[in-house]
Amino acid sequence: MPKMHVKKGDKVQVISGKDKGKQGEILQALPKQNRVIVEGINVVKKHAKPSQDNPQGGILNVEAPIHASNVMAIDPKSGEPTRVGYKEEDGKKVRIAKKSGEALDK
Repeated sequence: MPKMHVKKGDKVQVISGKDKGKQGEILQALPKQNRVIVEGINVVKKHAKPSQDNPQGGILNVEAPIHASNVMAIDPKSGEPTRVGYKEEDGKKVRIAKKSGEALDK
């Protein structure tokens, strides 16, 4: 299983593809496929049959996964995309933004 530089809840910016430049929050991380689902990014139309929770059925807009290498974490200080580094603080491994050195983990 590959180690991912972003995780659920992170603010990210898309750096390539049809949604390049857009920002959103990661709703779900799929580490086995090395993919993430980002809010409002890579929206596709899904045809749904009527079901218990969707009695009408019809065409739904759903976010599809994109590859983790196509997103970059947002620096909490400047709001710009940044690479992710790691530092040890109080015996714990913490993710930091390379641009400002600020911690990405709350």
